[in-house]
Amino acid sequence: MNRCYNQGRQEPSVLVVIPGRLWGYLSMDNTLFVIDAMAYAFRSFYAIRTALSDAQGRPTNAVYGFTRILLKIIREHQPSHLAVVFDAPGKNFRDEWYPEYKATRPDTPEALKTQFPMMHTLVEAMNIPLFVVPGVEADDVMGALACQAEKAGMDTVLVSGDKDLLQLVTDRVRVFDPAKGDTGTWYDPDAVAERFGAPPEHVVDVLALMGDSADNVPGVRGVGEKTAKKLMAKYTSLEGLYENISELKGKQKERVTEDREQAFFSRKLVTIKTDLELPLPLEDLVRKKPDPEILTRAFEELKFQTLLEELLPAQQKEPEAADYRLLLTEEDIENAISEMRAAKKFAVDTETTSVNPMRAELVGVSMSCQSNTGYYIPVAHLPEALTIFTDPDDLTTATQLNPVPKAKALALLKPLLEDASIGKIGHNIKYDLIVFARAGIALQGIVMDTMIASYLTDPSRLRHNLNEVSLQYLRHKPIPISNLIGKGAKAVTFDHVPVDRACEYASEDADLAWRLAQVLEPKLEECALTALFHEVELPLIGVLASMEQTGIALEGCVFDELSKTLEARQHTLEEEIFQCAGETFNLNSPKQLQHILFTQLGLKPLRKTKTGYSTDVDVLEQLAHTHELPGMVLEYRQLEKLRSTYVDALPKLVHPQTQRIHTSFNQAVTATGRLSSSEPNLQNIPVRTEYGRRIRAGFVPGASDRQLISADYSQIELRVLAHLSHDENLCAAFVQDADVHRDTAARVFGVAEDAVTPALRRQAKAVNFGVIYGISPYGLARNLGISNAEASRFIDAYFAQYPRVKEWLDETLAEAKQTGYVTTLLHRRRYIPELASSAANVRKGAERVAINTPVQGSAADMIKLAMLHVAEALKTYDAQLLLQVHDELIIEVARDQASQVAEIVKECMENALPLDVPLKVDLGIGQNWAEIH
Repeated sequence: MNRCYNQGRQEPSVLVVIPGRLWGYLSMDNTLFVIDAMAYAFRSFYAIRTALSDAQGRPTNAVYGFTRILLKIIREHQPSHLAVVFDAPGKNFRDEWYPEYKATRPDTPEALKTQFPMMHTLVEAMNIPLFVVPGVEADDVMGALACQAEKAGMDTVLVSGDKDLLQLVTDRVRVFDPAKGDTGTWYDPDAVAERFGAPPEHVVDVLALMGDSADNVPGVRGVGEKTAKKLMAKYTSLEGLYENISELKGKQKERVTEDREQAFFSRKLVTIKTDLELPLPLEDLVRKKPDPEILTRAFEELKFQTLLEELLPAQQKEPEAADYRLLLTEEDIENAISEMRAAKKFAVDTETTSVNPMRAELVGVSMSCQSNTGYYIPVAHLPEALTIFTDPDDLTTATQLNPVPKAKALALLKPLLEDASIGKIGHNIKYDLIVFARAGIALQGIVMDTMIASYLTDPSRLRHNLNEVSLQYLRHKPIPISNLIGKGAKAVTFDHVPVDRACEYASEDADLAWRLAQVLEPKLEECALTALFHEVELPLIGVLASMEQTGIALEGCVFDELSKTLEARQHTLEEEIFQCAGETFNLNSPKQLQHILFTQLGLKPLRKTKTGYSTDVDVLEQLAHTHELPGMVLEYRQLEKLRSTYVDALPKLVHPQTQRIHTSFNQAVTATGRLSSSEPNLQNIPVRTEYGRRIRAGFVPGASDRQLISADYSQIELRVLAHLSHDENLCAAFVQDADVHRDTAARVFGVAEDAVTPALRRQAKAVNFGVIYGISPYGLARNLGISNAEASRFIDAYFAQYPRVKEWLDETLAEAKQTGYVTTLLHRRRYIPELASSAANVRKGAERVAINTPVQGSAADMIKLAMLHVAEALKTYDAQLLLQVHDELIIEVARDQASQVAEIVKECMENALPLDVPLKVDLGIGQNWAEIH
């Protein structure tokens, strides 16, 4: 183990090095790289604005950026020796010389301070020597290391963007800034001379003259970098300058003369101290391997999943020997089937020609009922994929395989797959269920979906694909599919993959699903999620699969007509925008729009980005109050999005066989438990705009003798809030079937209900829904266009009328801070580590999540239960569930059964999960989605 050296004491330190693909041993022989951690910590903190946090909710943006740079250095330069240097807390010797040293610097943000210990731990986990030396600065330690290395005959690279370090450059010491330029910037003696007009040994003279406002180094008044370079190019040093001071003229001579003492003192301040006694010998800086377990734990704690995935192949332990077998005969398949039956449950996976299950053709089936084993049954590989070469360079070694024909293989598998008494395990098994259904097999007996189990136990994780879940729980990175089929335009479908390689890949998928099930089932029990998983999420898989297979019909002429209307409106808008701007420009170019708004029209920029001033939606909405052009650009963008996302795109997605649109419903995406829709997303079509309604008018029943039903929960989240809070006034409004927003307005504003104006009701509605999302006075003020003080009074008045709501919010937040998570009515959990964050904005956002999740998550649980009940009830009718759009279900039904089915659906939904207040469902029946909503 390497050690962290603090002057006067020694204590163990942990670091990270990785052999193999990223770290390797093609080292830069006899070269020491010294990393200026402080420079890249600060740079990363301000450059990475994404709200990254670790498992405890602490910000990690600076740690992440610093880690990326560290890995990049090792990967690209392979140094033989390596060290990382941080500033030590507290004062150093320069503060004793000059108390004002760095006094003008703002305090280090608290959110960055908390990340320094995490960086220390990470460096330790990477098995890199770490220096934190009290009484001096990181620059001094870097200089001392460079001098030690040079005396030992080694080359040194100081990795930093700090110009002060350029004074250390020699023929054997260089400075490298990887963050400057496309490939980084290197400084050797010639580059330093070009940069400062003086060789490295006189950089301190240039720095002394120009001073440094960041470090509060005084320098000489009126002398900046350009002047200092000219003076040093002529006089070489401070001594040379003052020996020839008579050659200077005017103000410059006066200031240089008067500030002589200040100049020499400034040189003393900026001169790096290189004669430190560092007890760590250079041989201890040799780059070493890390401990894989320490490294993995460190990355998992920081939630650096992407980095962990990159690093794992290079540092993971040797995998256990896997027994993956290719089944090519009926006897082989029958024996495998007997093994699965005897095990009573097994993992199953399909290989196909497409990620879209409604367009995928089945290519192969894999199964596993024991860790590190698996079987693969090829059913539709192309002939060339069945030709196996024992020697790829010798065509005479070819063997042509003859698997069991597809029809026969599926006939053998069908009884096993349809036997509900034999448990089936899969990862995203809904996909396989649909693929099997299209191949004539009704998969039954699903007992585990490891993707959904992963989601339930860790809903805030961004992705739950097999790669990431295997990486987290099994410390194993699966074979990438790109290794078999390629990438991009050159990718082939799976039926082209040679069956021996397909066997290894497919068997591993089934094996991993089996192994993950053994890990995740106990985790569900540990988190009290077993009932939610087995009684709601698992049964819902079949309901969603059926909905996806059924799809919904489109009326093509509606989309054709609307496309023409939108195109004409866009053309008119374009002309109006150009006329308003006084010139033509590319409306889709942010750069050109920036020029029009902020240069041509002189509007005040609101937010700066890396590429100039922002022209996003929020900015344009604010600018629209001061000028008409931003509003027109917003409308143009909205129309363009409607055309590209829906009007022109949806008709192209109609399935050639079913003549319907088939969306995918995702159970493992949103952290609240809500379903999402993708490819295409049918939950996001605007409902309140004219064009949105016209798009919905294009969704129709599949035949003229059928109709659509819309069943929509009314104010479901407010009803859940009333139930959770048990607030007397809020519950009374729903029990009495009152207009809850009008009732709120009457109570808050102290007027009779019949005196509530539309404006007052609108304000009451905003605060009713805002409370669920933890809205602040500022947020409410912005939504309603009122002052912060007025919004604050409004919120106070609201809580005075609904006191138990406020108490529930406070209690929920307090419990969440204590336990680290919140729950829904069905005990769905959402962990919120950010509640402990030291960053105020992160913590406030987490508090809003803690308030909203029990409400929105309970509503999500409720509609999932409703879908299960509705699907069961519809089995005796000529009706099918088609879509779920948050609180709304869309059903297609035979016209003569529409009214009866609508009432049955209403009853199922209103009794899905009884609350203290009645649930209410609004029904609509008609010939298109717009008509019924």
